[in-house]
Amino acid sequence: MSNFISKKTVLQFLKFAVIGVLNTATDLCLLNIMVFLSASTDGIGYTIQKAISALCAVVVSYFLNKNWAFDDKNSENSIKKFSAFFMVSLTGMVINVGTASAVVFFLKPLVDSALNNPDLLNDTVWVNLGALAGTAVSMIFNFIGYKIHVFKK
Repeated sequence: MSNFISKKTVLQFLKFAVIGVLNTATDLCLLNIMVFLSASTDGIGYTIQKAISALCAVVVSYFLNKNWAFDDKNSENSIKKFSAFFMVSLTGMVINVGTASAVVFFLKPLVDSALNNPDLLNDTVWVNLGALAGTAVSMIFNFIGYKIHVFKK
């Protein structure tokens, strides 16, 4: 365990976190543009929009993580490496989208009902709360998956 939590790993995680902020910004910007254009803030429309925005962030994430966080200069097996990255990310995306959708579909009505004021937090706030919750839950899973399965040295 001490090899996993080393100075190098802490630095990698900090870089991963910075990349995560950039990915979250990419994700939220794309999501909000799609929500604005479609006016769809719930149901399957929201889930599809969230999946598209998260997938775009995954592509950006691969290149940033490969070249900066994990400093992987090895170009051998790049298709295999991208495939492994994509599989970890896809699982993380399922966790991300599932969590985001659960917040919007289940938590929102509970909170609105408990507060007895459904207008306190509008749909746009809930869309973004769901997206941020999804990001938070999938973040640790992705880091461990990338470190152990994708960019292992």
